[in-house]
Amino acid sequence: MTAATFSPRVSPIAGLRHSMTLAWRTLVQIKHNPAELIDFSIQPIMFLVLFTYVFGGAISGNTGDYLTFALPGIIVQNALFATLNTGMGLSTDLQKGVFDRLRSLPIARFAPLAGRIVSDIVKQSWALALLLGLGVVLGFRIGTDVPSAISGYLLVLVCSLGFSWLAVLVGMLAANPEKVQIFGFVVMFPLTFTSNAFVPTATMPGWLQAWAKVNPVTILADAVRGLWVTGGGSGPALQSLLWAAALTAVFAPLAVRAFKRRT
Repeated sequence: MTAATFSPRVSPIAGLRHSMTLAWRTLVQIKHNPAELIDFSIQPIMFLVLFTYVFGGAISGNTGDYLTFALPGIIVQNALFATLNTGMGLSTDLQKGVFDRLRSLPIARFAPLAGRIVSDIVKQSWALALLLGLGVVLGFRIGTDVPSAISGYLLVLVCSLGFSWLAVLVGMLAANPEKVQIFGFVVMFPLTFTSNAFVPTATMPGWLQAWAKVNPVTILADAVRGLWVTGGGSGPALQSLLWAAALTAVFAPLAVRAFKRRT
């Protein structure tokens, strides 16, 4: 076997092809292990049904009004929590030596990382569509137009990609997948539950309202509500995109550097 076989230098097109192949590898595993979709299917459905029918009447007076308010927030919350699967998946692959085997192949060095992120974005798309579809069955209605509805859908995915770089960094630094999960409980839970994803900001104490208004989860939830329900969500949408860009600018270089060190 020649030395050229192991050359790390590949063209951008070849690197993209390698990334898509590895993304497909991750998605195909679902056929043999359907439990991988639990976090993207069963858990979001439980959150939506429980929050709507347990808290809806107490918070909004009836479940219909609460569903209209809460569905965008629940979708945002679920999307951010789902980014932890990227970090946990990478950590698991590192533990099992998957990257050691991939490193011996003539593929782009970034392909395993890019493939994992792409596959998880596809899973995110599934979960988002599932929640929105179930919401419609329960009574949620899009109050704007088709372009706005699609924009809200894509906005959630773009912002999830920005947050996923933080999950990647944690996955590279954590000793095992369990510690990535602990990070989710320590950081993601307070971040989402101190936003207006589930309750109006006006019902919170004054000091908490100040934080909730600048919380990126609040901003993204308001953007989706504007694009799907009330209209006029361009301001929060732009702020959400700026948050996503800032998270990517800060954490993507750190995550890539940590990835190179671990692999």
